[in-house]
Amino acid sequence: MINVLRVCEIFHSIQGETSLSGLPFIFIRLAGCNLGCSYCDSKFAREEGTELSINEIIEKIQIYKTEQVLITGGEPLIQKETPALVNALIEAGYRVSIETNGETPIQEVSKIARIVMDIKTPSSGVDAFKYKKNLKHLKTSDEVKFIIGTDGDYKFAKQIVQSGELPVKEILFSPLSASSAISPSSLAKKILDDHLQVRLQLQLHKMIWGSNTRGV
Repeated sequence: MINVLRVCEIFHSIQGETSLSGLPFIFIRLAGCNLGCSYCDSKFAREEGTELSINEIIEKIQIYKTEQVLITGGEPLIQKETPALVNALIEAGYRVSIETNGETPIQEVSKIARIVMDIKTPSSGVDAFKYKKNLKHLKTSDEVKFIIGTDGDYKFAKQIVQSGELPVKEILFSPLSASSAISPSSLAKKILDDHLQVRLQLQLHKMIWGSNTRGV
């Protein structure tokens, strides 16, 4: 079948991350992932999913009077029909963002969608370096995110930021949790002490609805 994707869930909520945090968004969570990060908060998306055509997806989201759409996962770019979905959403008048781990090529969608690339830090437990090939396809209006849980994660992210290889204006440092080795307050202090021009990102949706709530 063509133009069919495996969809884990579709929901309407407040964007809890990135520079657009706080805005109403439609979330299309696609199923499947090519990584197995230790700190993944959507492990259910690796297996759960229903096949939907692009037309069915657009029909489902039309009830939400929101123009911003985030395609997430799992890893949304491992499905070959994702670029077609992006094009169809744009033609329907939506502003499309894609959250990706950067380990899958982004060039088919990078020119037409806002990319949020989550570069995996050491505590993710995965060997992820293919993102480097995608850096040349990022726009200045895209965003890069690092999840920081340990001193090693911070040093890793800091080195990349200070290397100047990131072409984006928005760089996000997100603490793994309040109880991890680096708390939000200690991460904030490190950012200030090191004069890093990055944004401290707290997950607004988890503050509102809790860390174990799906579909928000």
